[in-house]
Amino acid sequence: MTLAIFDIDGTLVEGSTERRFWRYLLKRGHQGPRQVLAYLAFWARYLPVFGRLTAKKNKAYLYKLRTARVQELAERFVAEEILPRLYAPAVQRLQSHLQHGHTVVLLSGTLEPIAKALAKALSVEHVRATVCRERDGRYLAGAPLVHPFGAEKLTIATQVAAELGVSLREATAYGDSRHDLSLLQAVGYPVAVMPDAPLLETARDNRWHIIRGRNVPYVLPQ
Repeated sequence: MTLAIFDIDGTLVEGSTERRFWRYLLKRGHQGPRQVLAYLAFWARYLPVFGRLTAKKNKAYLYKLRTARVQELAERFVAEEILPRLYAPAVQRLQSHLQHGHTVVLLSGTLEPIAKALAKALSVEHVRATVCRERDGRYLAGAPLVHPFGAEKLTIATQVAAELGVSLREATAYGDSRHDLSLLQAVGYPVAVMPDAPLLETARDNRWHIIRGRNVPYVLPQ
């Protein structure tokens, strides 16, 4: 089995899917006083815990929203806002992996409903993304149960590889930022996609493959 691991934000998609999704929720009336207060309260409670990562961990804007409704909105959002923004060179790599029978995993810090909707559109079976706390079908405001970001992304990738019975040293991974370095350094075939400056420097020093360049409209095969 050949394993290929893809980040989402900045790799398969230009920019942040989650920021766009928040604006999508706001425009459709799903952000009110309860969500704003929960978001601010998260900062007060968790800043001493997470420090500079607090913004990444803060998903409290989902507070009290129905999980089923968020999943529905995420599917529409991906179709309307994300598929037109796919980064063609990276998606073509993903499609090539699938065509060769490789096992593809989407591993991202974005919300699980977004990642699952994108995975479905890309015909990808395996997904690991941010899992938020919920109760009685509604989201809570606490820290995520699972948050694949930085070193935690490597931990989750290691678990996935073990479940699939493969070694990360034989896997390919695609990422765009310095936060992906721990994972990229652990796999046998790291690929830097539209890399930020620290990742670009590391990729050049280690002669990793680098994917850069202007995007072109990409249409998923039917």
